[in-house]
Amino acid sequence: MLMPFQISRRTRGYVHRVAGAVALFVFLFMWTAEISPPLHAWLHGGSIPDDDDCPVVAIATGHVHMAIVEVRAPAPVNVIKIAPRVEITVFVPSEKLLPNGRAPPLSCA
Repeated sequence: MLMPFQISRRTRGYVHRVAGAVALFVFLFMWTAEISPPLHAWLHGGSIPDDDDCPVVAIATGHVHMAIVEVRAPAPVNVIKIAPRVEITVFVPSEKLLPNGRAPPLSCA
């Protein structure tokens, strides 16, 4: 696959490690906010509202909704046409007799 810019293998490894570290940090931060009411209140600016529907509460109560997408299989191909090959002959041997003294050289015989 062609990309608009090339990334070296070392740089790509660094990007993967940083993305993994950020994902781990976000997971651990949300988990900590889930079990620590003062941190949860700090995220809301001081107090937790009564009708709290933030991601921390959704993760804590298990109300994370996942969408299920149904993908239909592509329709099978029923007819496959195969075009006949066209034979082209490039070399046609000649049955023409040459007059005396007009034969091909001996090296070709």
